[in-house]
Amino acid sequence: MSQRSTLAQALSLLGWLAIAFAAAAIGAFATVDAGSFYAQLVRPAWAPPGWAFGPVWTVLYLLMAIASWLVWRERDSGHRRLGLALFFVQLGANALWSWLFFSWRNGALAFAEVLVLLALIAATIAVFWRVRRLAGVLMLPYLGWVCLATALTWSVWRGNPTLLQ
Repeated sequence: MSQRSTLAQALSLLGWLAIAFAAAAIGAFATVDAGSFYAQLVRPAWAPPGWAFGPVWTVLYLLMAIASWLVWRERDSGHRRLGLALFFVQLGANALWSWLFFSWRNGALAFAEVLVLLALIAATIAVFWRVRRLAGVLMLPYLGWVCLATALTWSVWRGNPTLLQ
């Protein structure tokens, strides 16, 4: 990696943070009424409380931004471009899930889509790991949370046939 100024490094990190949180905002638009809708749903006993989602997702988007920034900095890596392409695709898939589940209330599509999202996250981690191991490690909590979200999507969809298609 070539030497870059501290200012350039800070600005590029801010750019990656902006990208990650822009995707978060797109998904968040779909969740404006999520609190009241989530409260109506029959949820498993192990489901996180509604208030936990915001803080958890904030930390996860922060970790994703740092991971992508670390990969972006590795100019000499042959896998860099693939890793960043996967990152952008999974980021879009992440935002789409909120629209499918909360706005369009389509549990079947949300469940199918979250399975695709899991595969995209796993692929992103595998490539990030090859580029910069720390970047792959920083994505692991996201994978874990989306595993929980996958199980929760299935359970809530199947338990609420009148509220979710």
